[in-house]
Amino acid sequence: MHGTVIPMRPKTAPAAMAAVLLTALISTLLTACSGKGDKVSFDNPAATSGKSPSPRALTENERRAQAMTQLPTGPAAEFTKESDVEGGTTISVTTLAGKKSGFTGQVWVWVPKQYFEPRYSQSGFPVMITLPGGKGFPKNYWIGTGLGLQTGIHKWSQEGQSLPFIVVMPVLNPGKEYYQDGSDIPGQAKMGTWLTEDVPDLVKANFRTFKSRDGWGWMGSSSGGFAALKFVLQKPDQFKAVIASGPDTRPDSPLWKGYEEEKQANNPERLAKDLIAKGGPDVFVAFQIGTAESGMPNLQNFIKNYGKGPIKTHLQVIQNGEHDAKSYMRGMGDGTMKWFSDQLQGPIATP
Repeated sequence: MHGTVIPMRPKTAPAAMAAVLLTALISTLLTACSGKGDKVSFDNPAATSGKSPSPRALTENERRAQAMTQLPTGPAAEFTKESDVEGGTTISVTTLAGKKSGFTGQVWVWVPKQYFEPRYSQSGFPVMITLPGGKGFPKNYWIGTGLGLQTGIHKWSQEGQSLPFIVVMPVLNPGKEYYQDGSDIPGQAKMGTWLTEDVPDLVKANFRTFKSRDGWGWMGSSSGGFAALKFVLQKPDQFKAVIASGPDTRPDSPLWKGYEEEKQANNPERLAKDLIAKGGPDVFVAFQIGTAESGMPNLQNFIKNYGKGPIKTHLQVIQNGEHDAKSYMRGMGDGTMKWFSDQLQGPIATP
């Protein structure tokens, strides 16, 4: 942080220097206690009594879990601690060099407590890839513990109102200058490929997930809501459900100029029309919008025109809600997360 330096008089310098040293020491101790930057491991060996288990037939749940679960494929990424979350969990971060897109960016991950419980040690977990509004760079604002996303999911999962999602929070854009609509715009970073291919590959490499699309969904707000909506409509064989809060439903990046065909291939309205014409597969779209923000007529028209056939929609109207993440968190707690979770596969408990 830059500021004006005020020269100290000689007789006050020792006291001031002592204060500076004390402040630095406290800062160092706080950093050390917080563990920020420490390596994070997600290894989860099944709990045993120390004795070799007797041979036995698999239970039905064990057979289901083994058939449906994708074990980590590796190689393991290096995750470091970003922050603690109330309740004893951690948000961690890694830098991902996308093999398919060629783009390198940061990805934050939160893993629910249930992931480490012995009863779920043989099961995959559902994944929710979560996108911010705005430029979404250099950070994804859903990593901020003040919004309460992770503590909310922990609480709701205990109450049966949400699945215990692995929450994945990548950057949305390659920089602060332009939106890229979560797309591979010609001549630009391949953000569509990075978000829908490289980021899921990172998750599969490091965590127990589900093989089918039943374990994969998106959540996003504003510009991130647009991208999340588009991805589910664009790749319904990979992703099954989405929470899109306050989104546009048409691409609007200035970088599309001169590339109308490619732009339309990333237009949720066009993608929805094509999916209806193909007859599926079914996708589940939960829209959220506050009464104090604009955009309601646009979402109502989208639902009227495209909320049919394989496109199943849910609209959560947030009373006095504004175009911000805190309002959308309220909507999720008021029913959106329950509807979203009901469409996806939860972890399978085994003995």
